[in-house]
Amino acid sequence: MGNDVKLVQELKEKVDNAFQEIAKVIIGQKETTEKLMISLFSGGHSLLVGVPGLAKTLLIKSFTEVFDLKFNRIQFTPDLMPSDITGTEILESNKETGEKIFRFIEGPIFANVILADEINRTPPKTQAALLEAMQEKQVTISEKTLKISEPFLVLATQNPIEQEGTYPLPEAQLDRFMFNLWMDYPTSEDEFEIVKRTTVPQKVQLEKVFSKDDIFKFRELLLKVPVADNLIEKAVKIVGLSRKSNNNEYPFSRLIEWGAGPRASQFLILAAKGKAILDGRFTPNYDDIRDVAIPVLRHRIVPSFNAEAEGIQSTEIINQILKVI
Repeated sequence: MGNDVKLVQELKEKVDNAFQEIAKVIIGQKETTEKLMISLFSGGHSLLVGVPGLAKTLLIKSFTEVFDLKFNRIQFTPDLMPSDITGTEILESNKETGEKIFRFIEGPIFANVILADEINRTPPKTQAALLEAMQEKQVTISEKTLKISEPFLVLATQNPIEQEGTYPLPEAQLDRFMFNLWMDYPTSEDEFEIVKRTTVPQKVQLEKVFSKDDIFKFRELLLKVPVADNLIEKAVKIVGLSRKSNNNEYPFSRLIEWGAGPRASQFLILAAKGKAILDGRFTPNYDDIRDVAIPVLRHRIVPSFNAEAEGIQSTEIINQILKVI
């Protein structure tokens, strides 16, 4: 136990240093950065939603530099093929023997952090190429199964404005994402600082704060964090109330078409654990559950026709559920 206490203190110091490094490049967006850290230490993936120009790509690149991870960016387009993501086999001739052999050329999926840029711009067949990798940490090529080295994190982006020519992610794939993170416009103070910094010559070198060994060490620590049974009960109740069959006595029941599955309960607890140890605490509390509830549940609740007619989104439904717990 004493060693775990030291690890929590060590993690808090490293997290503070990581925030300072990322702040050299990114103004604001501390909450989004924190959720990305929780994703990494929890072994989850994140979907980032935001209008163009909010530095989503720059944030992810800076994040991977600080964590010393291999980074690949995939620009999703309508003509992208599954092999463009996973890789392909090519036929080569041995110059000495003349024998023809197949050689596998790795695709961009073989990295630690994948930025799937505008993931909803590509057809379902190509989106599905990510599905096995995200869930199983492997890809299958010509009946061969190839492991993707850990840590492995998919960070996908979506533009909420332009819907023409897009292919909405199916619920099965949305459920693979631990968080749905909405990046909002910066405050006027942050925007002033952004403009001031980026319109003059600058060269920023980010220091590496975490190693891969650190990531594995803190992942193991997160799993060992104790959680009170009553907190797990609250997490399960929150998710249960998102299901129409369990909330008929509440007025928000008519706003829900489909609710969240058991993976949401798991992610609520894992994310609450991550939030606690990033703050230097040894066990999560209900405030941690509340802090992560919206990004964990937002993409897992399908609003009903009544909700859409009244302009009510899943975020408001989640807030109504939290009020009755």
